[in-house]
Amino acid sequence: MAWKVGAAIAGLLGLVGVTAGLGGGADPRRAGWRETYRSPAEIPFPDENPYSAAKADLGRRLFFDPILSGDGTRACATCHLPDLGWGDGRARAATRMQGDMDLRTPTLINIAWQDGPMGWDGKFKTLESVAAMPMISPSNMNLPMADALARLSADSSYAVAFATAFNDPAITRDRLEAALATFERLIVTGTSPFDRWIAGDEAAIGEPAKRGFDLFNGRADCAGCHSGWSFTDNSFHDIGVGTGNDIGRGRFKPTSVALRYAFKTPTLREIGRRAPYMHDGSLATLEAVIDLYDRGGIERPSRSRAIKPLHLSATERADLLAFLKTLSTEAAPDLTTASFTTAVPAP
Repeated sequence: MAWKVGAAIAGLLGLVGVTAGLGGGADPRRAGWRETYRSPAEIPFPDENPYSAAKADLGRRLFFDPILSGDGTRACATCHLPDLGWGDGRARAATRMQGDMDLRTPTLINIAWQDGPMGWDGKFKTLESVAAMPMISPSNMNLPMADALARLSADSSYAVAFATAFNDPAITRDRLEAALATFERLIVTGTSPFDRWIAGDEAAIGEPAKRGFDLFNGRADCAGCHSGWSFTDNSFHDIGVGTGNDIGRGRFKPTSVALRYAFKTPTLREIGRRAPYMHDGSLATLEAVIDLYDRGGIERPSRSRAIKPLHLSATERADLLAFLKTLSTEAAPDLTTASFTTAVPAP
C-alpha cells in the first residue's frame, strides 16, 4: 500500500550517508523525504467491513454509551477521550476500581492505517477484535458479551439503529464489533502545520523544525520506525524501555530474542497532546523521550539494531522537539457531532 512504499523509501533514504545536514542549510535529501509524507487519498476500510454512514453513526453511539459496562459507569470513551488525543492522559489505564492496568491506553488516532497485530503487545488480530476484551474484562467494563447483546436488543432505538446499519434488526457480536471499528477508523488526525509544509507552504513551520525533520529522517533515523504519513511502521521493536516481566510481544513469541521487550510503534500524530509517553507511560515529556533515544535505552540482546546512542547536541535536541511539535493540530476534528458522509471520507 502507499504508506508502506513511503516507509520503505524513507528507510532507504535514511541510510544514504549520516553526516549530511549537520550544518549549513537543508539536507539535500529533504525533498525526497517530504514526498513520503503526503496524505493518502481516503481512509482505508476492509472488504469484510466496508464503510457506511449508518454503521459509523451506530459505532459512535456505542463508543460513548456506558450501556456496554456492567454498572453503567464506563464506555470506550472513558479511556479514549477526544480532547486527550484519544487516550486518557494517564501513565497506565485505570481499572474500574481506580487501580492501574499493565499498559498505557493507546491512542486511536489513525487506527485505520494500522496493519498486522494490534495493541502494544499485538494481542489483537484486527481492529474488529479489540472491543470485546475491555468490554468483558472484570477490571475494565465488566460486562459479559451475552449481557451486552441482551441489553442492546432490549433497547428499541438500538434495534432500529442496527437494522439501518446492517439491513437486519439482529444484534450480534460481529455487528457490534463491526460498528465500533467503523467509527474508530474515522478517528483521523487533522491538518497539522507539518501537513501544510508538506503540501508546499514553506512558512507553515520554522527553520528549527525543518532541521529537526532532516535529523528525524537522516542521522537520528527516527523514520526507520516512525515512517510515512501516519509515522509508524506498524511493527514491534525493543527500544530499551521494558524491564522484568514487561516483555511486550515476547509474551506471544517466547522463542524470539528480537521480540522480547518489543512493543508496537505508535503513531506520532498529535504527539503534543498525548503525554505521558511509552507503552508504560514512564516518560512524562517529549524532552525525556528525546533523551531516551539519545542515550539508546537499555542495551541487551533484544534491543533493536536501530537503537544506539546518538550523541545529539543541545541544538539538535531543540530542533527535534520543534519538529515533533508540528505534528499536532491546533484543534482536533470533532467526531462527537460530525455528520458522516455517504462516500468513504478522505483524511
